[in-house]
Amino acid sequence: MTWNKHSFSKLLAVSCWLLAFCSDTARKLSANSSQFSTDAKKLSAISCQLIALFLLSGCSVYSFSGTNIDPTIKTISIATFANNASNGPSFLSQQFTENFKDYFQRNTSLKLVPRDGDLQFEGQILAYDFAPAAIQQANGVDQAGANQLTIQVRVKFTNSKDPKQDFEQTLQTTRSFPATRDIASVNSDQTALNELFRNLITDAFNKSVANW
Repeated sequence: MTWNKHSFSKLLAVSCWLLAFCSDTARKLSANSSQFSTDAKKLSAISCQLIALFLLSGCSVYSFSGTNIDPTIKTISIATFANNASNGPSFLSQQFTENFKDYFQRNTSLKLVPRDGDLQFEGQILAYDFAPAAIQQANGVDQAGANQLTIQVRVKFTNSKDPKQDFEQTLQTTRSFPATRDIASVNSDQTALNELFRNLITDAFNKSVANW
């Protein structure tokens, strides 16, 4: 059984209700007669055991960080994303790949290995396009109201334990900048670039280990 965030929330709500019901029943039994005190304790213990079994009965593990990973999956490998974007800066490949690794290490307990992980990522950066946007007319002349950076990444995901989860998709993110900003200033803006990278990586994360 695989749990998503919605089903886990419903399960948790049912479990809390069951625990409250059993505890209330146990208190009533204990209050009505001392001879029921032993039965009350047994009922409380049984209810806790049932809830624990209920929560652990799935074949996959759901964590509050949003991951949905089979417990047999222990490792992850992330190959370097080649920079095939004609306009991409020289550091693009390394920085994106390192951000990708860092995100998965911070948000899962998987061990990062050089190759052949239980989960495997590879891909390439397809586009890094900086172009005028929000074109406006001023005195009959078209002028850009902003500049826009678009990054496209091709991501291939392999789940060696469950091939049905495999996918290969092109992910894209875009951000607008003031018309006064040029490509050189954007390339040196690490905060903006990291935000764009995070958008792409979060998308890959959700599609692979969060099953969203």
